[in-house]
Amino acid sequence: MADLTDRSGGYFVGTKPSERYPIWTRANVGEVFPDPVRMSTFDFAFQNDDGIRISELGFRDAYVQMGAFDYDEFDPDDCVFLGVFGGYTYLNAAIGRVFGARAPGIDVDTVDRTFFGEQPGIPPYEPHPDDASPEAEQRIGETFLMLFAAPALPEVHEDEQNIAELRAQRPDFTQMGDHEIIDWIDDFLQSGYGDGDGFRLLFARHLKVSFLAAVPLGAIEQVCTALGRPEDTLKLVAGFGDVASAAPSDAMWQLGRQVAASSALGALFDEGPAGLAERLAAAGAGEPSGDAAAFNEAFDSFVYEFGSRGPNEWEMSCPTWETDPDIALAAIDRMRLAPDDAEPARRRAELAAQREALAAEISALLEADPDTQMQFNLALGAAAVYLPGRERTKTNCVRFVNECRIASRVLGERLVERGQFSGQTEFGMLRLSEIHEMLDDPTGWAEVIAERQAQWDDAASRQEPFVIVGDPPPMSEWPRRGTSELPKLAAGETLAGLPGCPGIARGRARVVLDSSDPTALSPGDVLIAPLTDPSWTPLFVSASAVVVDVGAALSHSVIVSRELGLPCVISATGATGRIPDGALVEVNGDTGMITVLEL
Repeated sequence: MADLTDRSGGYFVGTKPSERYPIWTRANVGEVFPDPVRMSTFDFAFQNDDGIRISELGFRDAYVQMGAFDYDEFDPDDCVFLGVFGGYTYLNAAIGRVFGARAPGIDVDTVDRTFFGEQPGIPPYEPHPDDASPEAEQRIGETFLMLFAAPALPEVHEDEQNIAELRAQRPDFTQMGDHEIIDWIDDFLQSGYGDGDGFRLLFARHLKVSFLAAVPLGAIEQVCTALGRPEDTLKLVAGFGDVASAAPSDAMWQLGRQVAASSALGALFDEGPAGLAERLAAAGAGEPSGDAAAFNEAFDSFVYEFGSRGPNEWEMSCPTWETDPDIALAAIDRMRLAPDDAEPARRRAELAAQREALAAEISALLEADPDTQMQFNLALGAAAVYLPGRERTKTNCVRFVNECRIASRVLGERLVERGQFSGQTEFGMLRLSEIHEMLDDPTGWAEVIAERQAQWDDAASRQEPFVIVGDPPPMSEWPRRGTSELPKLAAGETLAGLPGCPGIARGRARVVLDSSDPTALSPGDVLIAPLTDPSWTPLFVSASAVVVDVGAALSHSVIVSRELGLPCVISATGATGRIPDGALVEVNGDTGMITVLEL
């Protein structure tokens, strides 16, 4: 039986630390689950009384499919890839290092740098006797050969089409019974896709493509470094287009242009984002042939296509653009103020032209070494397939989960109307089996939900450790957020991070901690954020540069900045606390330095 008591103390769910793979990090996974996970998410995705669940199993499938591990190398009873401590999700860095140790052509440092970036407190790699595996090395090598020969990822595009069909065939949940909705969610997650594998298949695909995306990127980096031009690495993987997490920015841009061109729409937006959806609906109904009606039609299409996106979009109880359209409208409000030359498609075309010219230049420099030249050209081709593929597989997963989000909110609204829930997302504090129990007998469940919500609030108010080695420290030792204020940078001082996307830009620093409130960001400002996920993408369009506290080469902030041509610095530890809001700053995406020019 799984132990649902968190070993860090104070939160009601957690996993057992792995003795074999003892290093855990918030890097990368913090973009997916920035907040503590709710009980329902832990129950279906991580672990329940029956053992490990979908997300952990998907991780295992991906690593076995790549040839890096055998299933018998994993603990059958407890999670080893994904840990939950104090409610926060952690990714196992130790097991990623084993992949680096076994994979031909890459090493542990490459894995650390690509997926986790700079991590204060992570110990140096110490080989374990079981890390080396000639059999795994041979299997991984065969996978890499297939990777460089793949002209496309047809299975990923097939998934995309299938998920679109699932969205088109969404059941009318209002016609389902209460228990029927919960059973539908459970069945859908477990077996609602593929040959009965459900979310597990989609998640494994995402993880496999994500990890393999690092291989061509690493090969390109090796060539550029050998030529003394490491700064060209990210320029050679910019402007690919077809990046799913950046796609909403193109659609939002067009909506923003509609607003910018209409005085009637502009007046509605000038009143502020609160209640904007209702004002637009009323205006459209009052003048069916007017600008508001045309905007509403276009916005409805946008929500249908991209409504699964939002802050913390893997968590079913969190809002998305479909459940809370005002979040998307607030981003469009900022985008309407951007100048015409900020158009994402225009930027992307410029970057693509630069990439092609640079690729031809470097390939010509390698003519004296045909083998390296061939490897370089193959790596460029594979990067063009796998880097956009990574974002597409993530989008497929998010769209799949969103169907369960919509179903659960229908039930949540019913329970609010009956007085059993005080808010429609309180289902997040219950396991799926407990919801069945509550539906049969609601007595006492309000108190259970309130107690768990208090525990969740306490966990959310604490700053989780970025790296955990071995057993997590007790939550009582985790500091409260905002209680340890970092010293602000003065004019002339600098903060060092890692280059994320090349270029130099100047602008007013705007520290934004929540993507659902973009109103503080004006065109030309420098976005300073803790980390970003796709819900932040619209803010990138009007920004002059992006700086994040944490991140790595395959982080969302880098991928989108690369598509939009924005200078980006990642792993700028403490940036949101140290850079004064409103200060004029210079962001150097080539060196990773942020300089405060004036306060």
